[in-house]
Amino acid sequence: MKLAAVDYSPSRAERRNFQRVRVKIYGRYMLEDRTEHPCQVLDMSPGNVALRCERTGRPGEKIIAYIDHIGRVEGVLTRTLQDGFAMTVVASDRKKDKLAAQLTWLANKHELDLPEDRRHERVAPRNPLSSLHLTDGRQYPCRIIDLSLSGAAVEIEVKPALGIQVILGTMRGQVVRHFEDGIAIEFAVIQRPETLDSEFNAPRGA
Repeated sequence: MKLAAVDYSPSRAERRNFQRVRVKIYGRYMLEDRTEHPCQVLDMSPGNVALRCERTGRPGEKIIAYIDHIGRVEGVLTRTLQDGFAMTVVASDRKKDKLAAQLTWLANKHELDLPEDRRHERVAPRNPLSSLHLTDGRQYPCRIIDLSLSGAAVEIEVKPALGIQVILGTMRGQVVRHFEDGIAIEFAVIQRPETLDSEFNAPRGA
């Protein structure tokens, strides 16, 4: 998909992730007239996103989107499509690095084949800062990208070995996958929504 020319310099995150990720996630977006409309993401990178929707704006129009598993995304409409539009993502390099990690997780969920991917919806906690404890006593600060009743994707600088036992906050689990900016953890037991809400201040229904 070729976008209209814009004054746009790709961030470090985008240079690592030129290719757009095809994902099937939903959300809502707001046009400049402040009307809101439902949408579905067709594909996305840290710097661009294509949305399927019934109503489009005009090229150059500012868009604010709220996308499941991703959160708030701001940008500029660059091109109208047959069934939607494409937009750039206007964000800091730090935000785009986080988007890259979230997209990596979403793109590889089918490879994990974990129970939580089939049974439990993942959400982004309102309080994402936590700590990861290893069995040898080492402890590392981390940021939770998203979590469910049975697992979590965590942005962290270290990469404990696959299968190693860890504690995320107070939740015991094991490392089941590495991705560019962190790890995926499967909890040892299915958690209760109330427990996650208390531990991570996550929305109900996680």
